[in-house]
Amino acid sequence: MNFAEQLAQLPTIDHLAAIELLHGDEIIARIENKPGQAGSVRVYHALFQEFGAISNIAAQKGLRIYAEHTADAELNPGKHPNIDRLFPIAEGATPLAVRLIAAA
Repeated sequence: MNFAEQLAQLPTIDHLAAIELLHGDEIIARIENKPGQAGSVRVYHALFQEFGAISNIAAQKGLRIYAEHTADAELNPGKHPNIDRLFPIAEGATPLAVRLIAAA
């Protein structure tokens, strides 16, 4: 399945304004629920729901969900930062905690 097909199977994120990714108390990234980033919010939210954090196994699944975009990210480092972030975690780097930011 391609990314759009996989995305359609994930839980909705209408209740979220953003997702923050944390290493300890430090915010590593904030992904806003807005055009251009909403797909990543949906992916990270689904991974958090299933695994409770962005762990090694969660990152591996995330890379599969991103499908054709994962291959593009491998060929073009920096083009897809929300995918790039998953590569080292999938290989054993420190997992990231997730903070859900509710929509107003």
